[in-house]
Amino acid sequence: MWKITADDLESIAIGAGILGTGGGGNPYLGKVRMREHVKAGRTATIIRPEDVPDDACVVSVFNMGAPTVGYERLPQGEEEWTALRALEAHIGRKADAIVPGEIGGSNSIAPLVVGAQCGVPVIDADGMGRAFPELQMETFTFNGVSMTPLALSSHKGETVILRDIDDPHEVERVARRWAVAHGARAGTAGSVMTGAQLKAFGIPGTLTLARRVGEAVRAARNTRADIHAAVLAVTGGRRLFTGKIVDVERRTTAGFARGEVTLAADDQSRCMIAFQNENLIARAIAPDGSERVLAIVPDLICIVDSETGEPVTTELLRYGLRVTVLGIPAPVQLRTPRALEFVGPRAFGYDTDFRPLELVAGKG
Repeated sequence: MWKITADDLESIAIGAGILGTGGGGNPYLGKVRMREHVKAGRTATIIRPEDVPDDACVVSVFNMGAPTVGYERLPQGEEEWTALRALEAHIGRKADAIVPGEIGGSNSIAPLVVGAQCGVPVIDADGMGRAFPELQMETFTFNGVSMTPLALSSHKGETVILRDIDDPHEVERVARRWAVAHGARAGTAGSVMTGAQLKAFGIPGTLTLARRVGEAVRAARNTRADIHAAVLAVTGGRRLFTGKIVDVERRTTAGFARGEVTLAADDQSRCMIAFQNENLIARAIAPDGSERVLAIVPDLICIVDSETGEPVTTELLRYGLRVTVLGIPAPVQLRTPRALEFVGPRAFGYDTDFRPLELVAGKG
């Protein structure tokens, strides 16, 4: 068990921004929200999955919406807590602990804010091991935990409970429509599960991993060491491309930020990365026009500032920024045949099977 400090928060914001693969919401804004609670003497208590009793009531907490919208309009601050309270009122009991829905960007910090607001412990785990754009892409869901009842809350404090919907994709469609109609983002609480289910299906240790990644970046800055090598020493994977952003096609549609970013290297080679909130596929384009895949979902494709190592999330992509693309192997829980039905390339409309980073890009 440990309590979040201001120093932890600095590291988690960096690490979760990198693990978010472009999405999960802006980590700086999440950090600012939580920092105000820490300054006021309120913080979150982090517990290990193995310390959660098997019969405990666990709830997944996060935000849904387009990161481009979340960056332009700041949250009211109680959206996730309001959703949790609405869900608890619906199920007739308090949650014993909450777990981040994903370990990406501000969505890794939102549960810490809820933990500080209401005192419920936060589990050092999550349901994605990275960030994904759609609700049904949690490990809890594709291992049989029902997504409903699911509570949504708007920035105006409006709430709705989705109930008795068996199809996870239909839950995503209905929830997304509600979020779009209420400002393109919503605080969310759902996937009510037991402690035993959390331990069986969650991806453990991801808040600690985010903190370790951030600590590695900060230490490398202080010693003028290779920042990207420091990240890869913690996460595995390899450096995929280094260059300047020369084009960004980005649009906010149906509650997502979709588009493509193009990078150019000094040797005239290029790298194109397609995204739906999160980065989905990275292709290298040689000067002769030939293409090859560098990495593809569910493996992590992370864009970071070449000089500082700061994560560059989808909404911050801009012409002229010099960046480095890192590929990180996805957790094993995302590479099973069952998981790939939900988070593999075909789940995003690509007519190709998943090929692990180790095969398409080699070891770093």
